[in-house]
Parts: sequence; C-alpha cells; structure tokens
Amino acid sequence: MQALSLNCGLFYRSDFLRPEPSENEALIRLSVAGICSTDLELVKGYAGFSGILGHEFVGVVEAVGHDEHRHWLNRRVVGSINIGCGGCDACYQSEPEHCQHRKVLGIRGKDGVFADYFTLPIDNLYAVPDEIDDDAAVFTEPLAAAIRVLKQLEKLSVDKVAVLGPGRLGLLIAKALSIHGYAVDVLGRSQASLVLPKQWQLETAMIDEVKDDQYHCVVDATGNANGFKQALRILSARGRLILKSTFSALEPIDLSKIVVHELNVIGSRCGPFADALTVLKQHAIPVTDLIDGRYSLQDGINAFHQAAQAGVRKILLHPHR
Repeated sequence: MQALSLNCGLFYRSDFLRPEPSENEALIRLSVAGICSTDLELVKGYAGFSGILGHEFVGVVEAVGHDEHRHWLNRRVVGSINIGCGGCDACYQSEPEHCQHRKVLGIRGKDGVFADYFTLPIDNLYAVPDEIDDDAAVFTEPLAAAIRVLKQLEKLSVDKVAVLGPGRLGLLIAKALSIHGYAVDVLGRSQASLVLPKQWQLETAMIDEVKDDQYHCVVDATGNANGFKQALRILSARGRLILKSTFSALEPIDLSKIVVHELNVIGSRCGPFADALTVLKQHAIPVTDLIDGRYSLQDGINAFHQAAQAGVRKILLHPHR
C-alpha cells in the first residue's frame, strides 16, 4: 500500500499496511482525492500534523467493522472530516467540528485519505448519488465549506458581497452566493485569475483598484496574510468579514481598524455535506472547471509542487494513473 505522509516536517511517499476498521468504522478504497490549501499549509508546518495527509475524497467502502453496517459495502462515499469524542456538549449538539477533543481527517490526530486505503467512522459517511461522477463528488467538502458562508449570511442583512481570492474555494463561495441571489464581486490580483470567474458570469475587479471602505461584507478566501489585510482595507465601518483563510503571519498585522471601525470578523469552517451533494446533483456549479491537473499517488510529491503554483486551483490524486 502507498500513501503521502508528513512526519517531523518531512513530506514523503511511504508504504504502509492496509488499516483495519474498528467496530464503528468503514474501510474505504480511494477513487480520487483533491489537494487543498490546508494540505499545502500542513506541509509548511501549520498545526504540527504528522501522519497521512488528505481530507477531500471519493471512495468505495470495501469493509466494515460490524455487520450492522453491511449496507454500506460497495457504495461510493464521501465523508465529513471532523470526528468528535461523542461525549461533550458540542457532540451532543451535533457540532463535532467544535469538539475540543476532536480528530480531523488528515489534519489532526487521524490519518488522511492520500492512500490506497483509509478508515473513517460510519457516522461521517455520505453516499454519492449516481448523478454525480467522481470528478464532481470530490468537491463535496470544499463546496460544503462554501455553503457554510451562505448559511452564516442568511441570518444577516446582506445583499452584496465581495469575495477576495478567485481560487478554488473563493470561486465556489462566489458561485454559491450568486445562485442564491446575492450580488457578488470577485476580487483578484491579476487579470488571469479573473478569467474563470468571468466565464462563470460573476462580476470581477482587481483588488488594487478597489478603494478603501467600499464593501460592507467581504469574504476572505485568499489563504494568506496579505489577503486579510486587503479585506480589512476595503471594509466599510461596521462591516462584516467572513474569514475562510488559515495562515501563519510572518509579520505583525495591524488590527486597529477592527476596533476603530467596529468591524465584525466571523470565522467560517466546515459546512453541510448533504446540501453540497444536493447542489452537485443539480449541476448548478461547474466544479470540474477548477481541475488543473491529475497525478498518481506515486507521483504525489510533484502533485503538491504543482498545486502550490500561483493560479493553480485544484489538483487531483488517483491511486493509479
């Protein structure tokens, strides 16, 4: 068996024994996986993770730990990434993403999916409808994260949103908001980065040409400290910033505007898989337009190098190609 592993800061292709599912788990054979910004940050040292990377996947259930779960066998699945302890208030409220003792697939305390086989609790599985092919289904996790922004804005008085960062997540957020009636401007650093948003019939602008204090609601999906600074710059007084970026800032960031302009910063993480699968089933968002390359797990190191290049949106990994 092969996998892409991170250990003590070293990123490498490794061999491993096929895992055995525990009583509440399924053994899943990988069909396709996606590299995301969090994976790239983990390789740089974010969160101090060691183990097999990866959390965006489509796979087939090959074994289960208990006979009561046999109905999952041979089914195509995706899976939510947070694994709660099951005994805390967050877990009782069906919010494992906020469990203080949680494990997170390929990110925290749980080997991920960049491997021929991996395990995941049955409770985390979602069956993939026949109408969704693997190339689209692998976007379930990032699309769910995009829909989380939509859910957060539903409770607020917002009609226009600037999405900063026209990468893979930013585009999913922008399109999800657009099809639900929001006026959306996608802001980028280069004209090349705005080509696909324009093809998706989204309004675009160069971030450097946007004046200060222009938007009352901004989503930062840049994944870097400079994007966060730009988001603060273009927010108007008492504006709302939905923060999707996870990054480590090498230099101090001036946060005084948050206080002086009474800005509201809202963190945004994981979202509803069921809703994401419904959108994918409707073919409402052309997610496969985001695919910029395919690699085998054996060539995974090169896949990561490609995924880290400016302008690259989604690189997929396959067990064998």
